[in-house]
Amino acid sequence: MKPFAISNDLLNDPEALRARADRDGYLFFKHLVDLNQLGRVYRDFTQILVDHEWLDKGADPADLISTKPAVVEGHPEFMEVFDDFQRLESFHAFAHDPAILSMLETLFGDTVLVHPRNIGRIMFPTTPTTPPHQDFIHIQGTPDVWTTWLPLMDVPTELGGLSVLAGSHREGVYPIRRMPGAGGAGVEVDKIDGEWVTSPFEAGDALFFHSHTVHQSEPNTSDNRMRLSVDYRYQAVSKPVTEGSLAPHFNRWGWDFAYKGWKSTQYQYYWREFDLNIAPFERSVYRYLDAPTDANAAQKPAY
Repeated sequence: MKPFAISNDLLNDPEALRARADRDGYLFFKHLVDLNQLGRVYRDFTQILVDHEWLDKGADPADLISTKPAVVEGHPEFMEVFDDFQRLESFHAFAHDPAILSMLETLFGDTVLVHPRNIGRIMFPTTPTTPPHQDFIHIQGTPDVWTTWLPLMDVPTELGGLSVLAGSHREGVYPIRRMPGAGGAGVEVDKIDGEWVTSPFEAGDALFFHSHTVHQSEPNTSDNRMRLSVDYRYQAVSKPVTEGSLAPHFNRWGWDFAYKGWKSTQYQYYWREFDLNIAPFERSVYRYLDAPTDANAAQKPAY
């Protein structure tokens, strides 16, 4: 694959930034985010893995050494770790990183709405990769939602990372097939115009992509190291948003439960200050090429 086009030189050039976003469907920046805040999330996340005994004893927790068999998303053991991470104040605060919001204000030309439905990712060496897919079917509201994928650590090629099919956002929403991995569905990419791109990541790098941009995770081919990353989503505050994007990921508990023990109220219910245009979530967007065995389960938002 070709490497990502680096867009740091466009941060102060709105027209050029928007032109590249329109052309490629993604934007990649080196060393964009605050490493102090990123490090705080990393340490908090790592401590949760230590507490649940997912990391090998005797090794430095910061190295994320684990010979534990992969625990997949949805498994009860995974969800215990997931719940602990999803309630971290540092994790939700990091979504409001000033450099991220500044770039998005330039891109949108509008006030940025930070979706509170944030996602933490844990990739064991044997975790099934996320298949090629578009985020829109799981998010909806406006198509102009942008996801940022942030590694919480250096991610060399052996740890995988994320790749995007540059230019794949131009043709709208593609039909899907059932596929293994997070989300449970993906698109067939053989006939989609575009070019796959990826690069090794360093802590502080940020990859942004449009909700119609096809992307996938790359495999963690290391022998025994986990990969940790976070997904945050953003849109212009004036555009429609679904109720699901304002709820915790998987909606397993309410925000009052999530906020217990937080030291600040700054990032609690912040979206309520806006007069948002709430849009319905449309099940018809899930257009399966292969009819799922359980239609209701297949149409349930899983991302």
